[in-house]
Amino acid sequence: MMRAVLGLLLDLVRGIGAWILDLCRQLGGMVLLALYVFSSLLRGRCDRRELLRNFYKMGVVSVPIVALTAFFTGGIMVIQSGIFVRRFSAYGLLGWGAGYAVFREVGPILIGLMFSGRVGANNAAELGTMVVTEQIDGLRALAIQPVPFLIVPRVLAMMLAMFCLLVLGDAIAIGGGMILGKLLLGVEPASFFASFADNVKLWDLSCGLIKGVCFAFAIALTSCHYGLAVRGGAVGVGRAVNDAVVAAALVIMISDYLLTLVLR
Repeated sequence: MMRAVLGLLLDLVRGIGAWILDLCRQLGGMVLLALYVFSSLLRGRCDRRELLRNFYKMGVVSVPIVALTAFFTGGIMVIQSGIFVRRFSAYGLLGWGAGYAVFREVGPILIGLMFSGRVGANNAAELGTMVVTEQIDGLRALAIQPVPFLIVPRVLAMMLAMFCLLVLGDAIAIGGGMILGKLLLGVEPASFFASFADNVKLWDLSCGLIKGVCFAFAIALTSCHYGLAVRGGAVGVGRAVNDAVVAAALVIMISDYLLTLVLR
């Protein structure tokens, strides 16, 4: 009996140790990749054609799904706030409540997770396929460094696209809040906008945009790292996509907590 219990404890310790080692290995790989990216940026090494191509693919093509997400995000904030608005007859605070929540927290997080699921997963799959088909090795054989040519444009494109999508998404979310506030609660759009404009500050919008850019950098870093670290053919590509999305979601939540403490 004691041997069985001791064996289970040893297996548990081995499992925890292996998980910690794998976590340290993944974090170390991301840190090294970030250093390579910053080094290339400082030296001005970035392929502009790849930057524009990735910005279109990651930003412009993502507009419809982000717009739909933002519209219903504003509506959800109105529905949730409507319970207290009706109870206390505080209709003049509806615009403030919806705008503050969208700008500071809900907008960046939901759009970031949507961005991760669409753009981050696609980026990890694309890079993983290039690794499996030895295209990355082909670039090195042609004396083309993969980081300045492939990674830096993707990181910059994701950060720029996320910034633009957040600005657009915030505007659509406020518009959606106005429309559903009128339909569900009878709050006039002028009253909603006056409450929003009088109480929501530029710093609230800035906090959300800072968070969004940080989230985009995290998504870019995790998707590029797991894409470049693919091993094992098509199965490895699928595993890398899954790991990239999960890691990005975890980093988004952790960084949101830290940024909220800093940007109060």
